[in-house]
Amino acid sequence: MHLNNRVGLAPMTRTSAASEGSATDQMVSYYSKFASGGFGLIITEGTYPDKKYSQGYLNQPGIVDDDQVQAWKKVTDAVHKEGGKVIVQLMHAGALSQGNRFTKETLAPSEVQPKGEQMKFYGGEGTFSVPKEATKEDITEVIQGFVEASKRAKTAGFDGIEIHGANGYILDQFLTDYTNQRTDEYGGSTENRVRLLVEVSKAVREAVGQDYTVGIRISQGKVNDFYHKWADKDKDAEIIFGQLGKAGLDYIHVTEYEAWQPAFSEGEGTKATDSAFGEGGPTFAALAKKYGKLPVIANGNLHEPEKAKQIIEDGDADMVTIGRGALANGDWVNKVKEGKSLEEFVPEKVLSPNAKIKDFEA
Repeated sequence: MHLNNRVGLAPMTRTSAASEGSATDQMVSYYSKFASGGFGLIITEGTYPDKKYSQGYLNQPGIVDDDQVQAWKKVTDAVHKEGGKVIVQLMHAGALSQGNRFTKETLAPSEVQPKGEQMKFYGGEGTFSVPKEATKEDITEVIQGFVEASKRAKTAGFDGIEIHGANGYILDQFLTDYTNQRTDEYGGSTENRVRLLVEVSKAVREAVGQDYTVGIRISQGKVNDFYHKWADKDKDAEIIFGQLGKAGLDYIHVTEYEAWQPAFSEGEGTKATDSAFGEGGPTFAALAKKYGKLPVIANGNLHEPEKAKQIIEDGDADMVTIGRGALANGDWVNKVKEGKSLEEFVPEKVLSPNAKIKDFEA
């Protein structure tokens, strides 16, 4: 995929689709404005891939039927008209689902109640329910859901897909030690816990062919456990990124709160002064680059141009994605290119007068 620059729009949950999950005219306007503002790549909000357990929020978009495909075509056409490329992020919420029009039950690797409480700005309330433990048949259906959604993404005109393996959703639930209590081949060791992510990646690659862009998003922190870190640190990074690097993917998209900070630093204030061997240790992006041996996209408070520039010049990442900075500056890329000042992110400014739910980077 040839892009106009190394800046992308970060995937941000919006819950602005129609109740049946179709993209709206508002979403057409939202995504196309970033393309016209100079962003070389647009990554959509998390989009549910199946009609079972994947939907996470009411008014979340899906890509599960022809109607949704046709609605997304309006988005992809609008982005392409402005000269941008657009990737759909496929997201299975798993145990963190707090609004699913297909079922009230939630699915996870194990019957472990998620930490924290549901997010009110996405319409949730109270604690999360205890999920059903996924059977082998459920796991097969999860994989097939990603596969079928990937095929529909091609039909909808997307330039690629991103598998959401981050932020505490189902693939990350399998990857995370305390949410995955399984004793079969999907649980226990890090090699086993990353298995489903690898299987999804390989299955999607086979479904869409070799010439279609497929990536994956990975994080340590979660929407309900912000400061989580991988227990075995560099060893986990070697296994996880190493396995993903051989799974047929084209890129790894990593997200941390501050992308330039050491991946496993203890406490605040430490800073990586060199991409892989700096004070405090390598960044999460650098570890993905080192062990995955794929192009890396970095996300995490990189809306300050110098920080975005630095992480690319250091060789930690090949590209950055901007979230809150993009909400404040739909033309972030054009402004930076022209040396213009950037607006600060103020949540109230991105709300329409009748809005009840905030845009939120997750």
